[in-house]
Amino acid sequence: MRRYLYIITSIFLISSLASAQSLDMLKEKVKKINIDDIKGASLSETDATNAIKEALNKGVDIAVKQVSKKDGYFLDPEIRIPFPKDMKKVEKKLRDLGMNQQIDQIVVSINRAAEDASSSAKPIFIKAIKDMSISDAKKIVNGNKSAATDYLRNSTYLSLSKEFQPVIRTSLQKVNATKYWKSLIRAYNKIPFIKKVNPDLEIYVTEKAIDGLFFMIEKEEKRIRENPKQRTTELLKKVFGK
Repeated sequence: MRRYLYIITSIFLISSLASAQSLDMLKEKVKKINIDDIKGASLSETDATNAIKEALNKGVDIAVKQVSKKDGYFLDPEIRIPFPKDMKKVEKKLRDLGMNQQIDQIVVSINRAAEDASSSAKPIFIKAIKDMSISDAKKIVNGNKSAATDYLRNSTYLSLSKEFQPVIRTSLQKVNATKYWKSLIRAYNKIPFIKKVNPDLEIYVTEKAIDGLFFMIEKEEKRIRENPKQRTTELLKKVFGK
């Protein structure tokens, strides 16, 4: 009798243990599903879009402050604007004629123009970010380390160039870059048997200045994605810290 009672008790205990284990496993699965669902639901397109705009606005603010100060472009090897590469023959010929100082003066002045103009670029970038419509915001948030900057660049580069060029023109004149450039080109065109050139300095400096700004914005985006300390608001922590 005792033997049967022992067997029955053992079966009951094993069944209870199995049921308890199954119940625990089920609870864990339900818990995991709920957490995943909550995470997915909490990251709405609105949150993602606002976080991208916030990150870009933060990047623009830091980038503009950094490049608009004196030597912001000139002493930064990553964004320094050189003498135009497609004008290397012109540069070499003029240097051979002893015009090193004039050429160096041009390089300094076009960087000064970019630095001066960059302070006026901020509202142009801010407007572009504000007007940006992002249907695939979550894709950008989960994309590569420069996904938001790439999107902004591809969406606004042409319009930014058009709006920014008059600002660059004014800055080039302000720092006498236009005068130095024209004087240099005139000197080159007077050389016998040389094919005359008339390069557009405004377009060149505009493109390089904008490229430099995007480069700095991209660096800030990468910091936000990689470094939790750079996520200075709850929204950035929520979206980029998930």
